[in-house]
Amino acid sequence: MSEKPDHIAVRGGRVHNLRNIDVDIPLNAFTAIAGLSGSGKSSLAMGILYAEGSRRYLDALSTYTRRRISQVGRADVTAVHHIPAAIALRQRPNVPNERSTVGTMSESLNVLRLMFSRIASHRCPNGHQLPPSIKIAQAAAVTGEHMGEITCPICGVTFRPPSAEDFAFNSTGACPTCGGTGVLRQLVPERLIPDPTKTIDEGAVASWRLPGRNFMPDVARAIGVRTDVPFDHLTKKEQHTVLHGAKKGYPVDLPSANGRVFHMNNALFENAYNAVEDTAAKATNERTLARLDRFYAMTVCPTCHGSRFNPKLFTALINGQNIAQISHLTLSQLQHWNDELADTYDTEMRALVKNLSRELRGSLNPLLDLGLDYLTLDRAGNTLSTGELQRLQLGRTLRSETNGVLYVLDEPSVGLHPANVAGLVGIIQKLIALGNTVVVVDHDTNLLNAADYMVEMGPGAGQDGGTVIAHGSLNQVAASKASHIAPFLTGQAPVIVRQQTAPDQLTVHGTIHLAINDYNNLHGVTIDLPKRRLIGISGFSGAGKTSLILDSLIPAIKAQRKHEPLPRQVTALTAKGIRRVVSVNSVPVGKNARSTVATYSGIFDHIRALFAQTPAAQAKGWDAGHFSYNTEGGVCPNCGGTGTISLDIQYLPDMVETCPVCHGKRYNPETLAVQWHGLSIADVLDLSIRDALPLFQDDPAIAAILQHLADMGLGYLVLGESTPAISGGEAQRLKLVTEMGRNQKSSLFVFDEPSVGLHPEDVRTLLKVFESLREQGATIIYIEHDLDMLANADYLVDLGPRGGDAGGKIIAAGTPQQVAKTPASITGRYLAKHLH
Repeated sequence: MSEKPDHIAVRGGRVHNLRNIDVDIPLNAFTAIAGLSGSGKSSLAMGILYAEGSRRYLDALSTYTRRRISQVGRADVTAVHHIPAAIALRQRPNVPNERSTVGTMSESLNVLRLMFSRIASHRCPNGHQLPPSIKIAQAAAVTGEHMGEITCPICGVTFRPPSAEDFAFNSTGACPTCGGTGVLRQLVPERLIPDPTKTIDEGAVASWRLPGRNFMPDVARAIGVRTDVPFDHLTKKEQHTVLHGAKKGYPVDLPSANGRVFHMNNALFENAYNAVEDTAAKATNERTLARLDRFYAMTVCPTCHGSRFNPKLFTALINGQNIAQISHLTLSQLQHWNDELADTYDTEMRALVKNLSRELRGSLNPLLDLGLDYLTLDRAGNTLSTGELQRLQLGRTLRSETNGVLYVLDEPSVGLHPANVAGLVGIIQKLIALGNTVVVVDHDTNLLNAADYMVEMGPGAGQDGGTVIAHGSLNQVAASKASHIAPFLTGQAPVIVRQQTAPDQLTVHGTIHLAINDYNNLHGVTIDLPKRRLIGISGFSGAGKTSLILDSLIPAIKAQRKHEPLPRQVTALTAKGIRRVVSVNSVPVGKNARSTVATYSGIFDHIRALFAQTPAAQAKGWDAGHFSYNTEGGVCPNCGGTGTISLDIQYLPDMVETCPVCHGKRYNPETLAVQWHGLSIADVLDLSIRDALPLFQDDPAIAAILQHLADMGLGYLVLGESTPAISGGEAQRLKLVTEMGRNQKSSLFVFDEPSVGLHPEDVRTLLKVFESLREQGATIIYIEHDLDMLANADYLVDLGPRGGDAGGKIIAAGTPQQVAKTPASITGRYLAKHLH
């Protein structure tokens, strides 16, 4: 009998930048994959381990089933032996739509709907409340044309109790007023007339400045409204005409730009409301719809009071509470309610109640272990932070408690406060104990230090990476001279890597003052942030960081710059001298594979111009447009300039192959024959930034951008590399390239978790970039959990003490050292350990 395998054997891995690697991953253990951003970690974890684990599982399914499942293609690897079926958790969860809630995303609401259908007290049409019974549960379980009915023992009326589907607010249980969203989108009069001291001629009616409405003041004047008088001085009748006047045609003379008068017999008058509503009805692009958003506000639905449910469902009660009330409990309160539920039922019902309670407990436990006890099931999914979304996704992935499975987790620590990482480690250890294998790609040293085994990729990134530079136990990796992560695992690497501002010098350039009354969990919060400094915003996920900075500070500054009303929750803002707000996240740049490093950074326009100036191009009459791979002309006719073709092979995953005509070069042979400095346009796109620098040293426009990219640690990126495929950390730095070298005295940069996907060495590179911006006069605010980023700030604002209702307060504000000494700050405790 052969020995049971104890490892996954990867042989000849060549996905992306992997250099034909051989590596063993222990089974039934926790393996961490470390390495610089772009070194090949995700290529190994997601591109080989998950791709092969999921593909082989799907191969066991029927052809009919596989045709209906989105599949991963075969990985570029010689062999993978002993790999279990795989489940993956990806780095960046998608932002949920308006119909998603914590309940729907965690699937806990599915169980709760079943509970209210089967074990609730239901009311008959004549108003008699029936106690829960097995008979009612049986009737509620029958669906189809023979739906179960029950008879009221008091009045004898027969009725059908609601099924679980009837309690779904995304289906038949939706509130009739809001359609199950819990909110109504309504036009706000104050936004239509933001400054009533202006005259209509001066632009008082903001909605008349929408495209195609610029002649409305002329129509208003023709029907008797004075347009040269401040709006608040107009008569009630005139104001009513502007806001609510009838939509009909009037004869009007319109002056044209050249001074001539154009007469219209039937110019349609659209009041301030109609102008927005009619534009929205005809809008087809996202930009126009986004422009209209400023006129609307979301208000709580008056019928369901935000619960999303049809109020007729509120007659179904479990221990006197309806489904909306239970959905509004925090997860910790819901757990307590659920644990005591069976004891409140008689013997006949108890087995059923216990069965349903067990199911609800199974969906809640992973979320509670991950520190989400403060969330409620009715919390809208699109109001959650990245960390909360990540943990919800993780909780849903892990609740099955299967065994013999390979779990591949791509940066599960994203958005996690250091205090939550311990909970994540606990869940991983539970999975291992159940007989699973866990592979984690991450940079958090607290998480890495909990691993049983480590594989480190490197030595560099991109073309400089793709090899295994260290592997083995943590002690073996820590002792390896080739390892980049070792100094950070052992604590030998210095924490502070920049000159921080002395406490008495923090506010010499002034401050940004912000006051908020009530918004989410923020109540009466005031902050003063020093300008031209590095400012860290810390705290538990759900503590209020996003509400404070992304939802309040940024919109308030933008509104103030445009002389528009501040967001409702902002009661005061002083941001003297701040004229630009640059918000940077780590979402991939470019929308499709045609977006490359060269096109996104702006240098490809200059490169194409150089090729157009060559004698060969001029002889053919070709301009710079001929050398674009996004337009017809010089591109390969077979692939249309993508360099690849997609093959649909029915029940197998689509195959993406290199174009057999141009061999991936994107252009036709005639265009490739044109050379500049001995290189074709395709040869230039194959260069790395580092290799391109000496080639373009005499062209300042190109050389400056290439140098900035190299200074950001991106010298290994290839000019023709697809930007949607690069990592979050690389995307973030690429977005900053156009900002470098400019005077930034009026600029505020806001970063949302800039350390996402960054190795501790990359974090130091990012801090250098931030320091460069600060030296040019910029103010930099970053929302962070990474202790290196927080420790290197000039000023730190810590929100908490925890998340949700237990958060929303400023626990500490000052230098990192001052926050570290604040007993009430949980972040401070971890920071204190990190600084020593």
